[in-house]
Amino acid sequence: MWMLVAVSFALKLLSTFVQHLGSLWGSLGALIPRLRAAFWLAGGKKSQQRQGRRKPRETSREDEEDRGLPVTPSSVNYHFTRQCNYKCGFCFHTAKTSFVLPLAEAQRGLLLLKEAGMEKINFSGGEPFLQDRGKYLGQLVKFCKQELHLPSVSVVSNGSLIQERWFRNYGEYLDILAISCDSFDEQVNVLIGRGQGNKNHVENLHKLRTWCKDYRVAFKINSVINRFNVDEDMKEQIKALNPIRWKVFQCLIIEGENSGEDALREAEPFVISDEEFEAFLDRHRDVPCLVPESNQKMRDSYLILDEYMRFVNCRNGRKDPSASILDVGVEEAIKFSGFDEKMFLKRGGKYVWSKADLRLDW
Repeated sequence: MWMLVAVSFALKLLSTFVQHLGSLWGSLGALIPRLRAAFWLAGGKKSQQRQGRRKPRETSREDEEDRGLPVTPSSVNYHFTRQCNYKCGFCFHTAKTSFVLPLAEAQRGLLLLKEAGMEKINFSGGEPFLQDRGKYLGQLVKFCKQELHLPSVSVVSNGSLIQERWFRNYGEYLDILAISCDSFDEQVNVLIGRGQGNKNHVENLHKLRTWCKDYRVAFKINSVINRFNVDEDMKEQIKALNPIRWKVFQCLIIEGENSGEDALREAEPFVISDEEFEAFLDRHRDVPCLVPESNQKMRDSYLILDEYMRFVNCRNGRKDPSASILDVGVEEAIKFSGFDEKMFLKRGGKYVWSKADLRLDW
């Protein structure tokens, strides 16, 4: 009898518990979709934040933190002049001023950079051979090698103004000469803006290649891939010239330089998509010296000094200058450079850049 009462009481308790449990599951069943939605939205916001960090026009928390980290200017690009004799439609360092520092001031700045850790200097423009018919450039090159003992001194030029006597006077102090050549079709070069009267850009390229060999200067080619040359096949020509590196850049938009109301160039007609750039690279993947640089790799991975020796920050899609290193020193000015040292290393910015170490078969 007492056993039956106990069993009956236990069954009632179990029934009550099951009812409450069912009610609880019902509540959770209604709540779970809301929880899933909340987690999904949170994840989506985090994903959007991560994607936003990839956009060059937005400054992330990581960017702000990076500015406080010390940066060693191991490789510096000094655009000491904006003047040029060519009119490339996509140029992103245009002739907005005619200013060039006095030679002694430029040398003082280069000494400051060496003391801060610079190992490689690259002189560019504009067209660097335009100033004083190349003598100004030659004196800077000689100073960097002979006085500062830099491991690497290089120059980027369109090549149109270089004379053999410059090699005789300064070739021993130059490690690398990079010549800009965007096409091996002379008509395409004219369309791009690399035409100058009766001079043939491609023929001149071969002459410069010979002089580099004769005077023991490493030879390099830079090409900007754009709307007019994106379908070109350059494999055979590049292999025949055999440069130590063939830098292939995707056409880049910089506000105030080649885009916008105050720009001297309009590069929009030259712009290609990421997919078109990748297709060009795929077509040339068997060229051993190919070094590709997309917009993402290129934008923040260069330490650039303008004609006033100010670092220019391109993180926001334009060139925002720091104070000059001549006024505030390298350590202070470089904080505002926007330089992405990780991307610099990732894109292969540090390589064998001294001709003494290249061991080329001259």
